Amino acid sequence: MSTRTDVVPDLQRDDTDNIVFHYVDKAKIVQSAVLGDVVTALCGAVFPVTRSAKPGSPVCPACRDLMEMLRSLGS
Repeated sequence: MSTRTDVVPDLQRDDTDNIVFHYVDKAKIVQSAVLGDVVTALCGAVFPVTRSAKPGSPVCPACRDLMEMLRSLGS
């Protein structure tokens, strides 16, 4: 069984003062966008979805590392 994830933003800023985007369960993104529910990213960040990532958007380093590990395990 696998969980689909997508990259969504968190308004927290990284150490270079840029908005970073997180990996989140794709099914939760729409629910958050419509109902305002919060989502939990792979790295543990909790926030409501307010924007969507565009190609080349900065990704949270912790989420990126966790996603790469999950992909290498075949999940």
